[in-house]
Amino acid sequence: MGSFARWLLNSKAAAPTLMVTRGPGDNGEMENAGIARILGEIADLMEIKGDNPFKVRALRNAAQTVESVAQDLCAIAVREPSRLREMPGIGERIAAKIVEIARTGDCEEHRVLLEEYPPSLLELLEIDGVGPKKAKLFFDLLGIRSIEDLEREARSGRLADVPKVREKSVEKILKGIEDHRSRAGRFLLQEAEHVAARVVAWLRAGVPGIDRIEPAGSLRRRKETIGDLDILVTCATPEPVMARFVDYPDVLSVVGRGETKTSVRLRSGLQVDVRVVPADTFGAALHYFTGSKTHNIAIRGRALDRGLTISEYGVFDVKTEKRLCGATEEEVFAAVGLPFVPPELRENRGEVEAGAGGRLPRLVELADLQGDVHMHTEASDGHETIEAMAEAALARGRRYIAITDHSKARPRPKGGHGLDEERLRAHARAIREADRAYRKKGLRLLAGIEVDILVDGTLDLAADALEELDIVIASAHYKFDLDRDEQTARFVRAIESGAVDVIGHPTGRLLLQRSSYPLDVERVVEAARKHGVALEINAYPNRLDLSDANARLAKEAGVPIVISTDSHHPSHLDLLRFGVDVARRAWLEKDDVLNTRPVDEFLEALHGKRRRAASRA
Repeated sequence: MGSFARWLLNSKAAAPTLMVTRGPGDNGEMENAGIARILGEIADLMEIKGDNPFKVRALRNAAQTVESVAQDLCAIAVREPSRLREMPGIGERIAAKIVEIARTGDCEEHRVLLEEYPPSLLELLEIDGVGPKKAKLFFDLLGIRSIEDLEREARSGRLADVPKVREKSVEKILKGIEDHRSRAGRFLLQEAEHVAARVVAWLRAGVPGIDRIEPAGSLRRRKETIGDLDILVTCATPEPVMARFVDYPDVLSVVGRGETKTSVRLRSGLQVDVRVVPADTFGAALHYFTGSKTHNIAIRGRALDRGLTISEYGVFDVKTEKRLCGATEEEVFAAVGLPFVPPELRENRGEVEAGAGGRLPRLVELADLQGDVHMHTEASDGHETIEAMAEAALARGRRYIAITDHSKARPRPKGGHGLDEERLRAHARAIREADRAYRKKGLRLLAGIEVDILVDGTLDLAADALEELDIVIASAHYKFDLDRDEQTARFVRAIESGAVDVIGHPTGRLLLQRSSYPLDVERVVEAARKHGVALEINAYPNRLDLSDANARLAKEAGVPIVISTDSHHPSHLDLLRFGVDVARRAWLEKDDVLNTRPVDEFLEALHGKRRRAASRA
């Protein structure tokens, strides 16, 4: 459920336990994610209502644009609203909605739709197996208005009486409800990062005495989803920081306020804690509040073995209680005989032992990546031309990109389908023509495809058409309900085809929306190793697939990784860093990632492994 609908449901019930409660629009500003949510909710409600599908798609595209732009859209909407029309997918009608949302916290169309359908109905759309048509059917036939209603009707057996709802569908819905509850209160890394940056900027702009300010917690460890935000500040006087923080424009409620720590809940439901700590303990506090809990326990164990104790206040001698250090994290680690451990590794997965043995990896960095090898254009479901994607890549310092539009099994937004063999060959010629022009600018363009893996594991396009390409990514986009053995066999057969270079977003998950499909990842990794096929870390923030655990499994098996954005718009090329975050959490180094190499070496590594595997077979 989006932030405004959640506010409608929860603010009155929550108010008695809170010190301060605000409604949307009280401060006249809203996060980009909040604007995107309202546009998305309008689209959802219109689809439930059966409204014009082109209007629905336009709103979804606009919401995607709003969420992906780096600029403060609220400020633009209030001060320079004409600039909104310059953004892709935002016409006059949607721009007017954005202005209204930015100025008031909501818009009339959203309010009218919420009068027709209960806000809790939107939450049904977050359940895997429930789309807008089913939500409306459940609402009309059974009066289902909430997840609780849905679960009750599913367990009673009445849900199976609804037309087109089979017993297997009911089982999927019940599993979806369970998954939904397990991820409640979590936020995507991208959204949490955006909020943290704005809070930091807000505090710095209003409190001149701030020296250091840095997010900690799971955001600093770059976990794929975030439960809450911790921000540490050093400042001579804490009170101005506390006073400024509670006036942050997106605050819904102040959960608690003290002399050096204040907690607020934002309209999105995200809790943010700000702590002011002394400068000479900043390193110890940063280490403590970065975590993870199990990492901290391991570090405290090493400290006790050395007659020391560690807390957020510093490193102390156990006997004398004398404070020894704590101004920097390097001091904390050195006190227990360790080098600095990057935050991404602090999960107690061997980093302490590796540090003690001098075996910490030199983690891959964004600057190491030379290419981005998974993106889409208007030839399938992307929003821009080959040239627009190339220009965006040049602006970001990429040395090569691969254009990998969808094959014909993947629907296109304007009707028709993705690329069949004839259109693929024409599209490849267009990419190579553009490549000749862009080579002069220092950018190589590779002709590729994201080909669908069909249910039986065969590929959606003929082998001779695929052989003509520079890169073939194979992905599954439908039929996620196969059992574990069937789904695994589907992927293994695609890998064994000899036509595939990379398996895209291998487990099919959508963070906070859809769990991975049943898959024996170890068998897929082993097949990829045997046949010289790379696996993708898809950097799109709601995928991050492979996960860090699965990417580390691939590394340990010797399977190469590519990190790519799956961009559908030029702005999405900025998302590559989120894939790097996953790679770092997976202990990947530069040599583990194929697209850190120059283009010719990348292609040789990509194809050479497959050729050598084929010759061994």
